[in-house]
Amino acid sequence: MVYSSSLGYPRIGANREWKKALEAFWSGKIEESELHAQLQDIRLNHLSKQRDKGIDLIPVNHFSYYDHVLDTAAMFGIIPDRFEYKGGPVPVSVYFAMARGNKDATACEMTKWFNTNYHYIVPELGGITPVLTENKPLAAYREAKDKLGIEGKPVIVGPLTFLKLSKGYAASETDAWLDRLLPLYAQVLKELEQEGVNWVQVDEPILVTKLSDADVSRLQKIYQTLKEAAPGVKIMLQTYFEAVERYQEVTQLPVDGIGLDLVHGGAGNRQSIRDFGFPQDKVLGAGVIDGRGIWKASLREKLDLLNEIAAIVPSERLVIQSSCSLLHVPVTVQAETKLQPELLGALAFADEKLEEIVLLSKAVQSGASVISAELEKSEAAVTALKRSGERNRTDIQQAVAAVSAEPAQREAAFAKRLDVQQERWQLPILPTTTIGSFPQSAEVRKARQLWRKGEWNAEQYTNFIREQIDLWIQLQEEIGLDVLVHGEFERTDMVEFFGEKLAGFAFTQNGWVQSYGSRCVKPPIIFGDVAWENPMTVKETAYAQSKTKLPVKGMLTGPITIMNWSFVRDDISREQIAYQLAYALRQEVEALESAGIGMIQVDEPAVREGLPLKEKDQKGYLEWAVKAFRLTTCTVQNSTQIHTHMCYCEFHDMIDSIIAMDADVISIETSRSHGELIQSFEENTYPLGIGLGVYDIHSPRVPDVEEMTRMIDRALRVLDPKLFWINPDCGLKTRGIGETVASLRNMVEATRLAREKYALQV
Repeated sequence: MVYSSSLGYPRIGANREWKKALEAFWSGKIEESELHAQLQDIRLNHLSKQRDKGIDLIPVNHFSYYDHVLDTAAMFGIIPDRFEYKGGPVPVSVYFAMARGNKDATACEMTKWFNTNYHYIVPELGGITPVLTENKPLAAYREAKDKLGIEGKPVIVGPLTFLKLSKGYAASETDAWLDRLLPLYAQVLKELEQEGVNWVQVDEPILVTKLSDADVSRLQKIYQTLKEAAPGVKIMLQTYFEAVERYQEVTQLPVDGIGLDLVHGGAGNRQSIRDFGFPQDKVLGAGVIDGRGIWKASLREKLDLLNEIAAIVPSERLVIQSSCSLLHVPVTVQAETKLQPELLGALAFADEKLEEIVLLSKAVQSGASVISAELEKSEAAVTALKRSGERNRTDIQQAVAAVSAEPAQREAAFAKRLDVQQERWQLPILPTTTIGSFPQSAEVRKARQLWRKGEWNAEQYTNFIREQIDLWIQLQEEIGLDVLVHGEFERTDMVEFFGEKLAGFAFTQNGWVQSYGSRCVKPPIIFGDVAWENPMTVKETAYAQSKTKLPVKGMLTGPITIMNWSFVRDDISREQIAYQLAYALRQEVEALESAGIGMIQVDEPAVREGLPLKEKDQKGYLEWAVKAFRLTTCTVQNSTQIHTHMCYCEFHDMIDSIIAMDADVISIETSRSHGELIQSFEENTYPLGIGLGVYDIHSPRVPDVEEMTRMIDRALRVLDPKLFWINPDCGLKTRGIGETVASLRNMVEATRLAREKYALQV
């Protein structure tokens, strides 16, 4: 029998019920008992849906109250001392404090989950003795069986991946930490075996990254230990996001199945199967349905691929599944009623992907004829979109080809530009600014809703936005900031806002996905050729500038971030999409400059997350990503200062590319990682303007002056005060007004103290 399998399902619910429950609890609107009850209802509904769709192997313990890596840390008692954990099952107060911080403790670091836009909470191992606080996979299995009669497939983050994604230990301590964790994993599996669990999914996406000989030895030790501890449990060693490294060694591990991504990195995995075969004693989890993209599969092409694989791996040892968890796509297309037919017909979200998995399983089991109608339907949908006018705009294609063939560089080098810009702006040492957005209060959100529903006309809405700009220009001046922003009150999202104004984009009504915690985003869909049509940001920015003598930054989202935070078409390369976006945004930069805006910030927080997982592919990606940024910004005058912003990523391996972007000023998150990014600058000279965020905006706490002063002092030990800016980590959209003002006042006071201390160095 050919089995169908799900690797994970979106937590948020079709109407973001999960998000609403969490935020109701955090705001004190519901009690803890009600939170547990609501989340259980959501969790059971998701399991029922997968069962009703016909999925054979249904994952349990994939659902989370915040993040699955945080869940794993909590399960093993890996709780930093500052959260005052007393042992036993981790209280939700401690769990959420690790994720969000509290009045007494900063949150744990948050960073991107491999090359996706999902963020995980980084475990801190230092000084902790791990213990099994509770067997969460077992509890999830029992719940599914007792409540629904479902024999679930428990999911757990694998030991090597967990270790590699953690911090707080030296490389030389890796094996010692493995020795501490491995008995706990063994205990989890042993208890699952005693319960009668059949399959366990152990996620090891780290296996698609570079592995050393020592890592291979660790893998052998890990899976030999787990097999000996629980010989009656079948382990599906699950990989995703790329082709497996060290394929021959990995496929010889003592596990019962290996899941391979046959979409992203599919060429590498297919080649390995052809070259080396596949072990006869193992099941292959064939990840043929794209778990990260939203496009309907060509079922005929997928069936051809499965038939090719079945020539090597008999169908009775195949499990048909998605390439990765469906966490990364919206829940269902059923809620979408406003998209044009050609586009709507070509979409498949989580529920539709489950249906595709089941259809392919039937076809491999019983032959293509059993799904002949579905094969024709999927082919027609794919072809219709491919032939659409939006995907075949020769005017855009020719213009972008011409622009991308030109050199993308500013007229003068940075040193000359710096002199010209300082003469124009007369900024003090250690200038202060923010990243762009200010709090979007309930009043702001309500006004936008009234306008979108047609209950307010354009004039009413414009007047409201201007009132907000007036208020925050005045507040920024009173606080004492040096470079201001207009606040972005007219923007729902830093990508959606631009996509709504560019050709080639479409927007869903309910296509939400989880980004971090309860933060959900509704990525635009880039389905056609991208084109600039009219100015997008000039009106609000120019109005703000008219209200102050201080400089106001124009705020744009960069081409790579728009691309990486959108669902993109899959018929052309990502490089081509990036250049189309860069060409469109260049026209907006030029429009801002023509309107008298002399500082323009082009945010690129998502450059790092798009970095290919394979080292051999990284250089090429960074080259065209940098080129796209420079194409966007290279035509401005020397006196126009280009800023950019990046956040929540490790940059030590791409410092050269950041320098090559040639932005006059870059601001980078550093406070949540407790200043560790500064190590990159202790080892590398950074010759351009830079601001390292001095406080974490994702936490509701107000940091004090002393805390920010320590961050500034450490940074200025390795960075030039003449080039250093002071700013928060990121935009302030999600924060309250009171805490925002208080935090910025403390930041300005910390800056005043720093100016007194470092003035003589300039």
